[in-house]
Amino acid sequence: MDLTSGCPFWPIRDGLIITYPPLEQDVSCDVAVIGGGITGALVAFHLVEAGLDVVVLDKRDMAMGSTAGNTGLLQYELDTPLHKLIDLVGEAHAVRSYQACCEAVKKIGLLAGRIGDSCGFEHKESLYLASSLRDLPGLRREYEARCKFGFAVDWWDRKRLAAESSLPQAAAIVSKDAAQIDAYRFTHRLLIAARTRGARLYDRTRVTRRTMKPRGVDLRTERGSRVRARKLVIATGYEAAADLPEAVADLNSTYAVVSEPLMAFTGWPGQRLIWETARPYFYLRTTADGRAIIGGYDEPFRDPRARDRLLPRKTTALTRRFHGLFPRIGFEPAYAWTGTFGATKDGLPYIGAHPARPHTYFALGYGGNGTVCGLIAAEVIRDLCLVRRNADTELFRFGRGS
Repeated sequence: MDLTSGCPFWPIRDGLIITYPPLEQDVSCDVAVIGGGITGALVAFHLVEAGLDVVVLDKRDMAMGSTAGNTGLLQYELDTPLHKLIDLVGEAHAVRSYQACCEAVKKIGLLAGRIGDSCGFEHKESLYLASSLRDLPGLRREYEARCKFGFAVDWWDRKRLAAESSLPQAAAIVSKDAAQIDAYRFTHRLLIAARTRGARLYDRTRVTRRTMKPRGVDLRTERGSRVRARKLVIATGYEAAADLPEAVADLNSTYAVVSEPLMAFTGWPGQRLIWETARPYFYLRTTADGRAIIGGYDEPFRDPRARDRLLPRKTTALTRRFHGLFPRIGFEPAYAWTGTFGATKDGLPYIGAHPARPHTYFALGYGGNGTVCGLIAAEVIRDLCLVRRNADTELFRFGRGS
C-alpha cells in the first residue's frame, strides 16, 4: 500500500539518516519484527534490551512508511473520549487504558534521553476545544471524568480562552501531560540504538511467505533468503490487514500542512498542542524551527489516487482553517502531504496474540496516537516473549468485547 504521498516534512528536514542492507542470506533469531517504522523500532529496542536476539525487516527504507508522515503529537487521549470509552468497555478498562497512555508519553521522553538524542521531544500542554456549542455538555462530562480519575486537567471557559488566545471556541480542556517529538528521527535513533545492542536490521527486504512451524515461524523473502524465528512481531501498521483473518479497523486518509517559518505565534496560547471534539478533528502543533503544523480533514480511504487528488483542496482548506483560528499569524504553506491511517470501533489499539496466528504478536497502534500506543505495545510484547506478566495485555487484546 502507498501509505503517504506529497512532501512529508520530517524526511525533508532530517534527510535519509541511515540505510541498511537488504537480507541476502539465511538467518535465525529469537524474534523477527516485520516493520521498521516507529512501532517496530520501539518493539525491537525493548526486545533487544531484554536480551533477545532480534531481526528487523522492512520492505521500504526504515521509517519511510506511515512514520514519514507522523506529525509527532504525543497525547494520552484516545480517539474515543474517556467518558464514552467507559460506556463501551467498562470503567476499570477505560481508565487504565488512559493511564497507560499517559505513562507512555512520559516514558517516550525518558527513552529519548537514554538513546542520547531528544529527537525534538518537548513536554507540552494540550487544548481540547469544543468544536461547537452542542459539544459543550460532552466536553464537560469528559472534564469531570478525567478529574474524577486523577488526570491533570483544567477547564477554560470562553472568557479564559479569549484572554489567552484568539481562539473563538466556547470552552476547552487543558491537559498537562502531553508532548511532541520528531517521530521520524526518533525511529532512526531507536533503530541505531537497537543495532548497537545487537539487533540485525534489513531494509528493502519484502517477506513473501510465512510458514508456521511447531516451534516458530519460517519467513521467506523475495530475494530468496530465509528467516527462522521463535516468535514473529507484525508491526506493519495499516498494512497489517493482510495478516489478519478479519478486519479490525476502518481505513481513513488524513492531510497535513507545514508552514514556512513564522515570525510570531500571536494568539496561540503557549504554543500548546490543539485538537477538537469534532470527528474527524483537526490538530495543530509547532516545531522547533518556528513552523506550525495543521492536520486533519480526514476522508474514508478509497484508494491512494483518490486520496492524493484531494491534497491541493485539503491544503487550501486547512490553511483557511488556520487563518480562522489565528488571523494574526501569517501561515504560508511550505510542505503538504497525505497519508492513510486506521481507526478501531472503540478507539483502542490491538496488541498481542491472535488465536489464528500461532507464534505471532501484533503491534497495531491504530488511531490518533499511534506512537504512544507503540510504546505500550513494545512493553507488552517484550513481556509476552519473556513469558512475564503484564496486566495491560488484556486491555488491547483481540476479541475484546466479543
